[in-house]
Amino acid sequence: MTETAYPDVPVLVVGGGSVGLLTAALLTHHGVPVVLVERRSGPSVHPRATGIGARTVEILREIGLDAAVDAAAVDLRGAVGKAVAPTVVAMGEGDVVTVPMPTPSADGLDATPFRLRGVCAQDRLDAVVAADLARRGADLRWSTRLTGIRQDADGVDVELEGPDGRYSLRCTHAVAADGTHSTVRTALGVGVSGPGDLGKSMINILFRADLRPHLRGMSFATCTITTPEAPGLLATVDGATNWVFHVACDTDGGERPEDFTHERCATIIRSAVGDPDLDVEVRSVLPWRPRSAAAERFTVGRVFLVGDAAHTVSPLGAFGLNTGVADAHNLAWKLAAVHHGEAGAGLLDTYAHEREPVAAATLDQALRRVADPKLHWGRGPEADAARAAAGVWAAPVVHLGQRYDSAAIVDPRPELPSTVDLVLDGTPGSRVPHAWIDGTSTLDLVASRWTLLAGIAGERWLTAAADVGLPAHRVAVPWLPDDGAVLVRPDGIVALRTTTTVTDRTRFLGEILDQLLARPVPVPGG
Repeated sequence: MTETAYPDVPVLVVGGGSVGLLTAALLTHHGVPVVLVERRSGPSVHPRATGIGARTVEILREIGLDAAVDAAAVDLRGAVGKAVAPTVVAMGEGDVVTVPMPTPSADGLDATPFRLRGVCAQDRLDAVVAADLARRGADLRWSTRLTGIRQDADGVDVELEGPDGRYSLRCTHAVAADGTHSTVRTALGVGVSGPGDLGKSMINILFRADLRPHLRGMSFATCTITTPEAPGLLATVDGATNWVFHVACDTDGGERPEDFTHERCATIIRSAVGDPDLDVEVRSVLPWRPRSAAAERFTVGRVFLVGDAAHTVSPLGAFGLNTGVADAHNLAWKLAAVHHGEAGAGLLDTYAHEREPVAAATLDQALRRVADPKLHWGRGPEADAARAAAGVWAAPVVHLGQRYDSAAIVDPRPELPSTVDLVLDGTPGSRVPHAWIDGTSTLDLVASRWTLLAGIAGERWLTAAADVGLPAHRVAVPWLPDDGAVLVRPDGIVALRTTTTVTDRTRFLGEILDQLLARPVPVPGG
């Protein structure tokens, strides 16, 4: 077979799920040409997750996709978060127990500039991101699988098989976003650690049926169905005609995933709804199993693992997808800085240094919720006390409050001041606090660039920033002294907080940037 020759590319992304697509979108946003390969023929139509966290929404806002994703979300204002009922029909008749949607505290509401109006199923998110990448002319190669990978000191060579046959491609760096059973991770010989599979094997049934007549105006994020004929979990996709139903596969009793034919799944759905005559279209059936595991390392030479290829997070808490998106966000600006010649290769080492501890903490928090789901769903002071006693952090702390410790931060403080309340106070290693400055969020001021925020008496800092080519803004916020300044990375992480009185602030900022970006030190006379 004749091999097709393709030009080299800066970054190859392997995997076209949510994390792979957003990795490509973030790299494109930072001006890095990227090729994405995915074995499927297009974005998945079967949602695996619906919980898009606050930090992911901020990242979508950064690349201009927040409004489009919000438009694709289901408005759940006024809905219940979790319902428990024998069947959907019984629920509509009032035989239901409900848990309210989580209501952010006053601090939580003030922590971020924008929130989705409800849930956005993963397939809808993927459709928005893929369409935007196509509009930007990104090189998305569907129906293409990776068959081999090797690397040397200068690049990565991959073997691919697509609709037109097999071919090779060379890239400067590669990102593995190819899921729990990552082909790239396996080929690189990277093992995984952790509990592994948890609980029962499950079947995820995506179906179309108009449940509105039975719901009688009720809406929810998820509903536990308790009828013995079809116990499972019903989750909203659009709140009207598109739904997913998770049902156990009794492998111990001899059941196999392939036993769940479309016909059997339709029967299960009718039983769960409580309507034997319901018009049901089963669109897709996916077997899955809760799992908790992490790769032994997230970086191998020029290859980086993100999302489920790096860590598989058990579902309770909605941490899995969001942790993967945070991986992509952390990595993309660093790859861009190296690609554009703005940073030394050493900057890329900080990806694993920062993300591995965060992933480990997140896996631990998800496992604690699996051990006792009441700790996740409980509300009120008693529930807060139970969570604290069990070492369970508040969800906003997991999503927004974790801190980095690496060479890309000056004097990092990784210890969390609280696991009950979200604390964002400008500490190095934490996400810069959101505050409205003349109608613009501090997060929007950063705008994917190194940015200096100076106190109201920080005129000399503004001058120094201009001298070194940094965007800078004067802000009056309680977490920044009048004569102080914070240097914020392109990913919104505070890299430096200072009130130094050095005479030459221009030189000081220049040297700090050289240090944080791992730039080579010039050799005198060289």
